[in-house]
Amino acid sequence: MYIYVRAQEKTYSVRQMCFALSVTESGYYKWKRNRLRPKAWQTLLADMHKILREHPDNENYGVERMMIALKHKGIIRSYSTVKRAMQKGNLLHESRRSPDGLTKADKKAERPENLIKQDFSASEPNEKWLTDITQVSCNDATLYIAPVLDCYRGEIISLSMDTNMKKELCVKAIDEAFARRKPGAGVIVHSDAGSQFTSREYKKRLGALHAVQSMSNVDKCYYNARMESWFATQKKEKIYKLDTARMTVEEVKKEIWRYTFGYYNTLRVTTVTEDGLPPSVYNQKATTAKSVA
Repeated sequence: MYIYVRAQEKTYSVRQMCFALSVTESGYYKWKRNRLRPKAWQTLLADMHKILREHPDNENYGVERMMIALKHKGIIRSYSTVKRAMQKGNLLHESRRSPDGLTKADKKAERPENLIKQDFSASEPNEKWLTDITQVSCNDATLYIAPVLDCYRGEIISLSMDTNMKKELCVKAIDEAFARRKPGAGVIVHSDAGSQFTSREYKKRLGALHAVQSMSNVDKCYYNARMESWFATQKKEKIYKLDTARMTVEEVKKEIWRYTFGYYNTLRVTTVTEDGLPPSVYNQKATTAKSVA
């Protein structure tokens, strides 16, 4: 009705039209003042777009991480409010497929005990590490990826990549993780029972580094669920958005490296750490606070 009044106000009296339409004149003028003002969800959506423009991979933010990112900007909104604004702005994404298991068990190999038993929590860095292998098909070969994840806040410590999935791939990931962190004796390193992880060379390397090996069945992905979750995140947020079939191994390696160490560890808002801080940032902050104390 107010739209009709506005369209005819140069021809007829506003008071007469409001009377004829059984609406108040004050209501009409209030509507006229406010009609060009952005709605609350539109203002919130504009703030979201600012966050998305901060980094290309921020477009993967779901409702929870967007809430945390907004909170960092001093904008506190409820889950339903953020979700509604994201829906109206077409910012919600459908879930993509999860990665399939890759490693194959060596049934004859002697297996260490499962010390993790699906408890992926850690009270301090270098208490529990997880590792596994995933793959990406490229134009010139298949790329195999073996990361090492710290259960304390989920930081990826190292990332070994090669065109084969032999034991050397996993040994290299462990060597790089120990070189970077220099943990004391006793860190638990958990994997599935793939042949790479049951190999003599891999076990010997862990022994030389004074690490404790933990292992679960290769066909039970939930036994290493946190590592599998990272693979799913990496593929959903980066790999599935690349046309890897047209890219070389070296090109894909660079993208994965940038995503992991240039974004995931250092910039990406997370629901795992306090205040949504990326794992590397959280660890650095915690270390600084501990040294000051």
